[in-house]
Amino acid sequence: MKQNWQEHLELLMQQYANRKHPLDYKSRYQLLVLVILSAQDSDKHINELASAFFEAYPSINSLAKASAEELHQHISTVRNFGNKAGWLVKLAQQVGDDDNIPTTMSELTKLPGIGRKSANVIIRESGNEAEGVIVDLHVVRVAPRIGIATGTQPEKIEKQLMSIVPRERWNDIGMAISFMGREVCRPSHPKCDSCVMSAVCNFHNGITEEAGKTNEPSLF
Repeated sequence: MKQNWQEHLELLMQQYANRKHPLDYKSRYQLLVLVILSAQDSDKHINELASAFFEAYPSINSLAKASAEELHQHISTVRNFGNKAGWLVKLAQQVGDDDNIPTTMSELTKLPGIGRKSANVIIRESGNEAEGVIVDLHVVRVAPRIGIATGTQPEKIEKQLMSIVPRERWNDIGMAISFMGREVCRPSHPKCDSCVMSAVCNFHNGITEEAGKTNEPSLF
């Protein structure tokens, strides 16, 4: 049966929309750095090391003067820290000043270490007009489980969500699904009884055999 997803997703939006991203940032510079560091790692872990990192590098200008090797002492416990250190230094040298941090998808994705998901997070948290939908590992798991999207490729799932959800909702729908994935629709043992989407969820209603199966690490 074809679902009226715009209507059903309102329940999800009412519960999870308008929440700040879990990364504990205090400026767009900090947000940019933390988004890069958090890729394939947990927000909790990145928040724990943020204070020491920004004490050492309080601005893009100070970060631009560092070497990638100097960053290692602050982020050596972060997944893929070697590449991330290089990206951060190159990004800082490219941007030059905190006020020059890009605000659009096309400009953000030109920066080292920034893909569509990261750019969407930065755009949302900066209060700028959405150009896409945040699709993190939670959305990749949850959207197909529910039945609102298919496949496992983030950009394909993003396009499906963009085709269903009105543009004025793009900034929030991805994070709403992500928060539900963090709190309710977990990789194993999802809490279906407390989920606002259970009435229309394919996985909960046994519509798809493979729905809900995942080999992803639990990072959050």
